[in-house]
Amino acid sequence: MKLTELYSHVKKDLLQIESELEQSISADHPILQKAGSQLLKAGGKRIRPVFVLLSAHFGEYDIRSVKKVAAALETIHMASLVHDDVIDDAELRRGAKTVKAEYDNKVAMYTGDFLFAKAIEMMTNVSQIAAHQVLSYSMKEMCLGEIQQIKEQFDLDQNIRQYLRRIKRKTALLIAISCQLGAIASNASVQLQRQLYRFGYSVGMAYQITDDILDFTATEKELGKPAGGDLKQGNITLPVFYAMDQIPELKGSIQRYYQTWDEGEFSGIIAQIKKSGSVQKASMAAQSYLADAFAAADQLPAGQARNSMIKIAKYIGKRKF
Repeated sequence: MKLTELYSHVKKDLLQIESELEQSISADHPILQKAGSQLLKAGGKRIRPVFVLLSAHFGEYDIRSVKKVAAALETIHMASLVHDDVIDDAELRRGAKTVKAEYDNKVAMYTGDFLFAKAIEMMTNVSQIAAHQVLSYSMKEMCLGEIQQIKEQFDLDQNIRQYLRRIKRKTALLIAISCQLGAIASNASVQLQRQLYRFGYSVGMAYQITDDILDFTATEKELGKPAGGDLKQGNITLPVFYAMDQIPELKGSIQRYYQTWDEGEFSGIIAQIKKSGSVQKASMAAQSYLADAFAAADQLPAGQARNSMIKIAKYIGKRKF
């Protein structure tokens, strides 16, 4: 089953969000306009807007206000990807050229900044003060996560706790507040807001760990970018931590690779990681977070929205790319 089939009942409202996104990236400057359109056409799973829509069904659902929140969060996500590609010196994303590859780093950074500003502009249509407090805190945390990732790049002495804190800030938080802000925008109870945040956080952690696993197991065609790219860029992920625990000499091999950039050495490292059982162990960690997500979902009112959220979480746990 395709991901889009799991939330087909909100497809009509999701089309309204796509329209909002088209308006959000519109700019008078031709380069900004083209870069924004390029990002929008690249698509994506739209998981964050979908979670906003589904979460809003637990309160007083009104697409007019909810779509502003959903579009703002997806715009923030797109902006963060543009900045990520500059930091990672990435040429491809979802199989297409990145903004920095199409233009240069300067254009990409200002494109990201422009999108952040447009997201904040959209959020001015949301009256609930709590929504703005949640969003500003989360954007601050996302920036801290990016800075921490740069600081920890190529650091093989970091620990798993640092990794988990990093992926919380970089990935899980935006998914968590997608659920929380949908509830806030629809005036759902504070208790429901908390449960939805917990659900989104747990799903987000599982999502990123699964991404980090796929970096070793999926093909370049499936990923839309080179396999093993995280490790090449010095981003130490959960499968690598587990593999280094299992194979003491692996750390030295990775350090040598970072000095020589020998592709033969790198191929051997990838093979060792795959054989170590670390991918399976990381998968168990992702499943543990999903179990937390299901426990949070159990506390939500029964209905189509809850069913869809559970199905999406299960899909994330099983996805192959």
